[in-house]
Amino acid sequence: MTFTISRFRLHVLPMRTRFPFKYGIASLTAVPHVFVNADLIVNGREVTGLSSEGLAPKWFTKNPDTPMEVDLAEMIAVLQNAVRIGTLAGERPRAFFDWWKDVHDEQARWAAVRQQPPLLANLGVSLVERAVLDGLCKAAGRPLHDVLRGGGLKIDLGALREGLGGMTAGGVLEPRPVERVWARHTIGLGDALRAADIPAGEKVEDGLPQTLDESIRAYGLRYFKIKICGNAAVDLPRLREISAVLVEQCAEGFHTTLDGNEQFHDLAAFREYFTMLRAEAALRPLFDSLLLIEQPLHRAHALDDAVAALREWRDAPGMIIDESDGSLADLPRALDLGYRGTSHKNCKGIMKSLANAALLRTRPGSILTGEDLCSIGPVAMLQDMAVAAALGVTHVERNGHHYFRGLGVYPERLQRDVLAAHRGFYRAHEAGFPALDIRGGMLELESIHAAPFGCGVVLDMADYEPLNDWIKRGGMAAL
Repeated sequence: MTFTISRFRLHVLPMRTRFPFKYGIASLTAVPHVFVNADLIVNGREVTGLSSEGLAPKWFTKNPDTPMEVDLAEMIAVLQNAVRIGTLAGERPRAFFDWWKDVHDEQARWAAVRQQPPLLANLGVSLVERAVLDGLCKAAGRPLHDVLRGGGLKIDLGALREGLGGMTAGGVLEPRPVERVWARHTIGLGDALRAADIPAGEKVEDGLPQTLDESIRAYGLRYFKIKICGNAAVDLPRLREISAVLVEQCAEGFHTTLDGNEQFHDLAAFREYFTMLRAEAALRPLFDSLLLIEQPLHRAHALDDAVAALREWRDAPGMIIDESDGSLADLPRALDLGYRGTSHKNCKGIMKSLANAALLRTRPGSILTGEDLCSIGPVAMLQDMAVAAALGVTHVERNGHHYFRGLGVYPERLQRDVLAAHRGFYRAHEAGFPALDIRGGMLELESIHAAPFGCGVVLDMADYEPLNDWIKRGGMAAL
């Protein structure tokens, strides 16, 4: 299955959250959602692939000193450069993996010269990667899982990482993608926990649950991701209240993960903090249900030699990296230090997640979890679900539906198309917009697997502003 690339086209849709999403050093209230169209010729047939992502502030760099305008400019620059490289690499007929490897390697060289971190550079690679994969799935008339497992993409895992020679994508992915997943609900740093706690002027009256207790009752939630700030004086009373709400509302039990948000600069400090929390009797239900802890150490120190002390920490929680998983070299380094695994997010790259999953299959007891970047449908989040299900992930953090009002920001005709294509994954909210259909805490993925690459609907780009026009008009300042 060879292809050439005619062009990439970039568009944007500005979005606002229902209420602020506070994570780490950022509080998300507005975000540009970028669409990448890849116009391909696949075996002589014209086809267009599509990807999208919200350009979330402060996740790719976590630099507290740069204004959002600078962060956004850097995210756009890595995307535009990946588009430039991807177009050049696709001028002659290529197999997917050979094309992707050229784009990935050249983007890495460019980023090194520009002193851009790999995590940020790979945002651009991941968006062009997804758009091309979507086009190839459409051309093949087969879903992503089948296309990845087949040999048409010419994926060579051994070329990605030492020790993976002889492993195939078909041997790494599940024989069948997961059909139902648990939605792991994000409890942001600023999220209200009980409906009674919200001042009258801060109540969001839009038909969707706002607080933790409301969300549990509305969706039947059983899996939760709890964000911590690293300050025990702040975290301890909040965790006590979270634990109380989960015990009250989840009669059938629950499971938790903690997100350290890179708040600690050395392992000893985190270990002291964690030991203090675990000794709290009021937090016993929470820690009895704890599955893992995500990225407690700042990326500047998370892979330091000193972290090898993690191997000597008896009864240590299962720690994984997330933001530190920027390059193909990072997960092997983390596992050697004593981490248990990493996260999958499409924004870090699909080929990268495939290489990570292959490595983790060789390590008994390892962890590959599904995390979120506040992604929403009908493109970004559904494509992420398709990849996570192919990798066999059974619970995935989902928060875009919580911080945004379903798909209400999209044109009405697209909303109708989504409801027709994804009945069972979305439902028509009483107010008319598509809302995620979480029942008993789970999501049904049948419609996602029936689509070429998750989405299954056509977006008319005339409804969205070309990215360059939006930038000239003032970008986020125009909101």
